[in-house]
Amino acid sequence: MIDAPSEDVPSDVELCGDKVRLREFRAVDVDDSLAVVGDDRVTQYLSFDSRSRDQAREMIIETTARAGMQPRTEYYLAVTPLDGERLIGFARLGLTGVKAAKLGYAIAATHWGRGYATDAIRTMLNFAFDRLDLHRVTAAIGPGNAASLAIVERLGFVHEGRLRDHVFTNGAWRDSLLYSILRPEWRPG
Repeated sequence: MIDAPSEDVPSDVELCGDKVRLREFRAVDVDDSLAVVGDDRVTQYLSFDSRSRDQAREMIIETTARAGMQPRTEYYLAVTPLDGERLIGFARLGLTGVKAAKLGYAIAATHWGRGYATDAIRTMLNFAFDRLDLHRVTAAIGPGNAASLAIVERLGFVHEGRLRDHVFTNGAWRDSLLYSILRPEWRPG
């Protein structure tokens, strides 16, 4: 059973953080999304291999279709700099179970080190706990992704354990480290 979000959540979501804006994907995002999902530097840390332009376009078509579903089961949003419209990454909450979601995110390698991922996650968690009334958010992160591990730990996630052979990507099985944060633990900021 997946809890549907409360009725006061708009179907067209736009969220603003300190550095980034999270908005629904658009058809014009294909080329910019390719800088994320088509870059081996980024996808080495994700749960899928690098994608072609056609696969990136299909991903956006499917994502926008799912955004219109009722009840909505995911919030897969484009990340843009606060002062721009061009996609530099994505953040996703996949609703699972009762008042729970799985968090995913990625930022284009050319934008690493600027705090965009941290701000996108913080903004998404504010949305998860305040607007969607969730109780638990999890993140499964590859053990080699030191930057991402540092971000979730800094934001208050708790390490729960290791998921062995969790994803098959880049021709091999990879473990994931499971982290979670509960609503009472979240410190918005």
